Amino acid sequence: MSPVKTRVMPADDPQAIHHARRRLRSGESVAFPTDTVYGVGAHAFRPEAVAALYKVKNRPTSKAIPILVARVEDVARVARQVPAIAWELAERFWPGGLTLVLPRAEKVPPEVTAGGDTVAIRCPDHPVPLALADAIGAPLAATSANLSGQASPTTARQVVAQLGGRVPLIIDGGECPGGVPSTVVDLSTSPPRLLRAGAVSARELRDLLPDLAD
Repeated sequence: MSPVKTRVMPADDPQAIHHARRRLRSGESVAFPTDTVYGVGAHAFRPEAVAALYKVKNRPTSKAIPILVARVEDVARVARQVPAIAWELAERFWPGGLTLVLPRAEKVPPEVTAGGDTVAIRCPDHPVPLALADAIGAPLAATSANLSGQASPTTARQVVAQLGGRVPLIIDGGECPGGVPSTVVDLSTSPPRLLRAGAVSARELRDLLPDLAD
C-alpha cells in the first residue's frame, strides 16, 4: 500500500474525534486506545473501508474482524438474531471485557466476518472507541493496532512503530492496561460455548449461562 502521512493527536484534544470521524467516514482506518490494547478500526458498514483495514494490518482476509458498538442496544444493528440471554449478558458485562458471537445481520458486510455467518461483538470500557462509534453513527470493525503476527501495542508510540505511514490518524490516550483479552462466548450454538477465557470468568458467566460449554 502507498504510504500516508500519520498524524498523532492526544485523546483530550477536542478536535481528535472530529478528525477521526472525517477519516472513518471517508473509508480510512484510525488507531485508538481501548480498555485492553490499542485498536485500529474502520466503518463497519462500508465494505471498502473494511477491505482497506485488512491491508493496513497485512491481515489475512480469512480472519474475521470483531465489531465494537457504542451501547447495548446497538447489538440489534449487527446481529439478526439476539436471544434474551445476549441482552442479559450485555446489560451485566458491558461496557467491558466480554465479546458475544451472534448470527450476522445482513447490514454487516461479509468482509467483516471473512464470509462467515456470525459476528463477534463487544462494547469496550473506554471513552474513545465509544465516542468514535457515536461520531460516525455506526459500529467500528476493529482489531489490535499491530501488523498481523506482531505484538499488540499498549502505547501510541508502539502503534507508530508498526502502523506509522499506514494510517492517517492515531489517537494517543496514554498507556492501555493490556494483558487481559476479552472473554469470547459463542451464543450462535446450543449450548453456548466459551471460545476464549479472558476478562470475564467462566464462573461469572455461569451465573447466567449454567449450560456454558468449554
